[in-house]
Amino acid sequence: MKYILVTGGVISGIGKGIIASSVGTILKSCGLHVTAIKIDPYINIDAGTFSPYEHGEVFVLDDGGEVDLDLGNYERFLDIRLTRDNNLTTGKIYQSVINKERRGDYLGKTVQVVPHITDAIQEWVVNQARVPVDDVEPQICVIELGGTVGDIESMPFIEAFRQFQFKVKRENFCNIHVSLIPQIMCRCSAPLENSVKEKISMFCHVEPEQVICVHDVACIYRVPLLLEDQGVVGYLSRRLKMPIEAQPRKLLTKWKEMSDRSDRLLEHCSIALVGKYTKFSDSYASVIKALEHSALAISHKLEVKFIDCAGLEPATLQEEPVKYHQAWQKLCSADGILVPGGFGVRGTEGKIHAINWARIQKKPFLGVCLGMQLAVCEFARNVLGWKDANSTEFDPESKHPVVIDMPEHNPGQMGGTMRLGRRRTIFKSNTSVLRQLYGNVEYVDERHRHRFEVNPELKSHFEEKGFHFVGEDVEGERMEVIELDDHPYFVGVQYHPEFTSRPIKPSPPYLGLLLAASGKLQGYLHKGCRLSPRENYSDRSGSSTPDSEISELKMPSISPQ
Repeated sequence: MKYILVTGGVISGIGKGIIASSVGTILKSCGLHVTAIKIDPYINIDAGTFSPYEHGEVFVLDDGGEVDLDLGNYERFLDIRLTRDNNLTTGKIYQSVINKERRGDYLGKTVQVVPHITDAIQEWVVNQARVPVDDVEPQICVIELGGTVGDIESMPFIEAFRQFQFKVKRENFCNIHVSLIPQIMCRCSAPLENSVKEKISMFCHVEPEQVICVHDVACIYRVPLLLEDQGVVGYLSRRLKMPIEAQPRKLLTKWKEMSDRSDRLLEHCSIALVGKYTKFSDSYASVIKALEHSALAISHKLEVKFIDCAGLEPATLQEEPVKYHQAWQKLCSADGILVPGGFGVRGTEGKIHAINWARIQKKPFLGVCLGMQLAVCEFARNVLGWKDANSTEFDPESKHPVVIDMPEHNPGQMGGTMRLGRRRTIFKSNTSVLRQLYGNVEYVDERHRHRFEVNPELKSHFEEKGFHFVGEDVEGERMEVIELDDHPYFVGVQYHPEFTSRPIKPSPPYLGLLLAASGKLQGYLHKGCRLSPRENYSDRSGSSTPDSEISELKMPSISPQ
């Protein structure tokens, strides 16, 4: 096993996650099996109770692990599926050590940071590095240490890896340090001159070839190519004594085609993202990536219009009329509307107003998790005539509780009490648009994170009016997918499809939204869910034919796991 530790200096948020993902990508393109571990030095057990404003989105894994959003980068770049133990926190380590002490595993010894905590860290890394991610045991483990070197909370991990390098031997361990100039991989706004690299090399006591420039690029998909061009694979091959055969690099070729396509997009498509945490885009990191993947697949440049849902509510018209009109102008001018997941009552009425607009004006709409639940509330109020219809999360006394509490929910505890992880959804309709987008499969496995669900007892009232529950859970008790008759694209999903979207394999619900918003959905379905270069540009634009070098893109169906 080879270990590559990625650390950061000067400031946090400098791009360690993208660097770690990119290093893994170029090594995987050589035919090697790569896994990844993210270390977060905070004391929380996991990311499940974090505020989206403080840490960004909570990424959910197949096994229900609520983890740091960097694991989303690892999965998207490497096209692998990780587990909750790939995210290591100080809380997990201390919990593990304290549990051992309580069981008497230390035989009465004084339990200390060194050696007990540092040993536990090393043991965790070694064990998790061996867990298969591609049905085979990995050969390389890329480890990202969150925060910056020098943080007090990081010190036990720094000491653990200081010891670790000697245990596993030099040829099996190396460290990539990401920092602003003047310290190694160097983040900068423009490429470095050779003289600057030589100066950094001299003062940081490394060879010039070990100073890698990671300058700003048009899109993050160019970062693996940037590392490849600077000989990172060759250096790691020599440093870690990994014989890498010269062979066609099909994976990197795909990344280059994808990056080139991104640079020459001509058509635009705008999506209104109506949410609660719109001031901090990382709160919707996977949602935005899923939209980008889908827009790129149909050769459109994506514009995300962030709309604070509270701005759409009538109360805002009285208190802040400018904010109200700006929010509605964004919504009305968008090509499609997305209402993502969320928690809490604030802004829910604004989301319902946006959904009402999408339904009546026949604007392409996708509701995810809470977005689907609020679509049910909107239809119940304005079509079924149940004016007080609501979720019991927001109105426990509603006479028409169309969204109700789930058995898994424990109101007395916040962490880990939701319906989490990969669950199966069975399609109940052969004519479902979403079923066709998935490749006409009978079922799909997608990741969930929710405490409330649609009330199944009221299902028949909706379906009589053309509001169909086309996907259900295995027992037929939980409503998973909604679709509306006589609408270009009105879809809601209880799960979070953005968590399994990949740059070269976009998520079908998001792809459907982008296709509908760009006027291409019916043509795509008619041609058997296949895109060709000439069809990548909207007929209404009159734009020229794209470069013929772009090979035909066949969107792969999501095969059942």
